[in-house]
Amino acid sequence: MDTAALQQLGSTIVDWHFKGLPAAREGRTVAELTEARLNLFEDGFSTPLLTLDADAVRHNLALMARWTAEHDLAFAPHGKTPLAPQLYRRQLDLGAWGITAAVPSHLRMYRAFGVERVFFANELVDPAALAWLAAELDAHPEFRFACYVDSARGVELMEQALTAAGGRRPVDVVVELGAQGARTGVRGIEQAVALAGAVRASSRLRLVGVAGYEGTIAHPEDDRSAVAGFLADLVALAHRLDADGGFADTDEIIVSAGGSEHFDLVAAAFTADALKLGSPVLRLLRSGAYVTHDHLHYTEITPLRSADPAERFRPALRLWAQVVSRPEPGLALLNAGKRDLPYDLGLPLPLLVRPADGGAQREAAGLTVTALADQHAFVRVAPDAELAVGDLVGLGLSHPCTSFEKWQLIPEVEADGTVTDYIRTFF
Repeated sequence: MDTAALQQLGSTIVDWHFKGLPAAREGRTVAELTEARLNLFEDGFSTPLLTLDADAVRHNLALMARWTAEHDLAFAPHGKTPLAPQLYRRQLDLGAWGITAAVPSHLRMYRAFGVERVFFANELVDPAALAWLAAELDAHPEFRFACYVDSARGVELMEQALTAAGGRRPVDVVVELGAQGARTGVRGIEQAVALAGAVRASSRLRLVGVAGYEGTIAHPEDDRSAVAGFLADLVALAHRLDADGGFADTDEIIVSAGGSEHFDLVAAAFTADALKLGSPVLRLLRSGAYVTHDHLHYTEITPLRSADPAERFRPALRLWAQVVSRPEPGLALLNAGKRDLPYDLGLPLPLLVRPADGGAQREAAGLTVTALADQHAFVRVAPDAELAVGDLVGLGLSHPCTSFEKWQLIPEVEADGTVTDYIRTFF
């Protein structure tokens, strides 16, 4: 990545644009705040405030890097989860092949920070975006890019836009296999074979592999056979196209899948023995939510649920909010709501209480978030639970993607409360 571009983030002036940061430090740069090693609870941070557990982030990054290496998989974690170049740098430093993108704005941000390999897990048929891509590929020979195709019409639109742009390099594409009722992708191997023929006939596209996304395939919670069957079909498609000469123009074939729920099944399907093709195969996993994990949704569905703490992900997202009202027995209101918290995959979980009177931090026993308004969380307080106006409540969150998107600058905090970094997002 571009070290200078990353360092430039440190020159950002901290002011009212960034929620929760100390007003007394307004006008300082992010680099100055980082160097100051402020304490989250003693140096003027205000609530609501989203934080990252530094130790959990380090653990999760290292665990996934080790897991993918042990399963001999290349890794392009989906960058849409945090949209944070500082975290991409850590992933790449730990051996990630590249970063996955979903829309053109992601791609342009990745390139602004020097990401050299981008897997675009979506169709790309926008003429303006394709013109930009053609120019970027021509200007940077080291830049490697591949995207989905799933229709003859999409191929036609790409051909038209790229011809108009006049780029010299072809755009690498992978045929996306889908499943009935699921997300994008051709429905079945025969359609995929026909589409591969349309790509091969294009003067502006180069067929380099196959891919799919297994996360939206319907299946009972206790039966993942439909997912395993889909991945087997994807492997079969790679063999079919290879046997038909579909990959004759590339010296490395991409076979890619993998969200954050079934990456163990991807590893089981994408073995070296299962993917012996005519050229070397890049067996590419794309899971992204693992960076911070969460306290509810991904905790329940991740394949890494080992009893050994060293072999399971740790929730790294925590939002601190303050009790601003106790209007009636059994009810408390916090100063954080839908503007600050994710709520699409479950309501936040009260984890910790820091009393306003300076008492010891304690577990948030007897507290339950029951609803969110725009700027308030409704908390049911059990009769034997203690909670006073002014107390801070640390909330565990569900769904990393919709947590990050609400915050532009997120303190990364060590166990003793020291803020050691500020993670910039670009939503």
